[in-house]
Amino acid sequence: MGHKHDVVATILKYNSGLDPERLALKYAALRKDAFSFFRGTCHLFYARLPACEPLACAPSAWCCGDLHLENFGSFKGDNGLVYFDLNDFDEALLAPCVWDAIRVVASIAMARSTLGVTPREAARLSHLLVESYADALARGKAYWLERDSAPGAIGAALARLNGRSRRELLNLRTVTRHGERRLRIDGTHALAAPKADRAFARKLIRQLRKAPHPREFEIVDIARRIAGTGSLGLARWVVLVAGKEPGIEHMRLIDVKRARRSSSARHVDVRQPVFASEAARVVAVQARCQAVSPAFLTAVDADGHSYVVRELQPREDRFDLAQLASDADGCDASFRMMGSLLAWAQLRASGRQGAAVADDLIAFGRKTTWRRRLLDVAAEGAERAHRDWESYAAAYDAGTVRPQR
Repeated sequence: MGHKHDVVATILKYNSGLDPERLALKYAALRKDAFSFFRGTCHLFYARLPACEPLACAPSAWCCGDLHLENFGSFKGDNGLVYFDLNDFDEALLAPCVWDAIRVVASIAMARSTLGVTPREAARLSHLLVESYADALARGKAYWLERDSAPGAIGAALARLNGRSRRELLNLRTVTRHGERRLRIDGTHALAAPKADRAFARKLIRQLRKAPHPREFEIVDIARRIAGTGSLGLARWVVLVAGKEPGIEHMRLIDVKRARRSSSARHVDVRQPVFASEAARVVAVQARCQAVSPAFLTAVDADGHSYVVRELQPREDRFDLAQLASDADGCDASFRMMGSLLAWAQLRASGRQGAAVADDLIAFGRKTTWRRRLLDVAAEGAERAHRDWESYAAAYDAGTVRPQR
C-alpha cells in the first residue's frame, strides 16, 4: 500500500497545476498499458535509477533526457527534406552519455507487448542497440540517415512523410466553414481554446516576427493541442497560419508548447549550464544534436514563461512499433540504426557547454566493460517501472487518480 501511495502521490504532485481537461486524458493514457505509463513518467524512472557503474564511468554528453522507442521519428526539416532522428528534447540535459541509452533499452522491455516479442527477443534487440551505440561512438563521426538507405520500418516512416503534402495534413486537421479554413476540434488532436488562451497564443505567435529569421504570416485559428503523453496537460496550442498568398498551399500548422525544467536534472550529478530560458535550452540542445531540425524551431518568452515553437509534426509519423516488429528482415537493422542515431547526436554536440569532447566519447565507446552492466541496469529499471504501472493502474481503477484543480 505504501508503494502504491508513493507512486500515485508522486505523479499527482508532478502534474499539479496542469490543464485539467487534458490532464484527465493523460491519466487515462497512463492507465492504458505499461509502455504508455513508461512514456508519460520519465520523472519516476530517473528518480528510481540507482547509482551504477555505467553512470559513474561515462563522460558527459547532451542527452534528450527522455529517450524511448517512440521518441525516434520522421520530420521535415527547415530545408524541406525529410529526416529520421531523435525528435523530443523537452527533457534535454547534460548527463552521463549512457543516460539516454539506459532509458531507451528499458523502453524495449516495456514495449514488448506492442512489439509482440518474447523477453529473450527483447533482450537480443537491446543488445544490438547498445553494441551499435558503442560502435558508433568509437568511430567518432556523426552521420545522418539517408532516406534511400533507411532500413525497414524507418524507411517506411520516411517514405510516408516524404509522400505527404502539406495540403493532406491540413485537410486532416482542418475543416472549411462558410468558405473559411478552421482547425478541426475533434477531442483527439485538438480542443477549443478559451478566449484568454487564444489571445495569449496570438501574442506568442506574433513574436516570431521578431525572431532572428522572422516569418511573415497571418494567424487564422487557434486551438488547444492534444499530443504526447509526458507533456499532456502543459499549455500547448496548434495555430493555423496563412502566408501572404491565398490558398491552402500557403497555410501551415504551428505547434506552441510551454517548456519547463527537465524533470531529470535533479537526479543527475552533473552541473547544468545556464540558458536564457527553459525553451532556449530545448531549442539549443535539439539544434546541436539533430543533423537538421524541424521547421520554425524557435524559443519565445511571455509573462514569465517560455515556449517552444515549431512546425507541427503529425503523430502519425512517429515510429510504428507494430510495423517494426512485423518486419523480420529490417527489425535488427532498425534497432542498430537507433543506437547509431543516439551516438551521432551526442557526437554532434560534443564539447559544447560542458559536454565531453569527441575523443572522450570515442574512448568510452571502445570500452566493453560497461555494456553488459548497462543492459542489467535498464532491465532493473523496466521491472520497477512495470511494478509502478501496476500500482498506478490499481489506484486509477479505484477512482483515486484525478486532476488536481
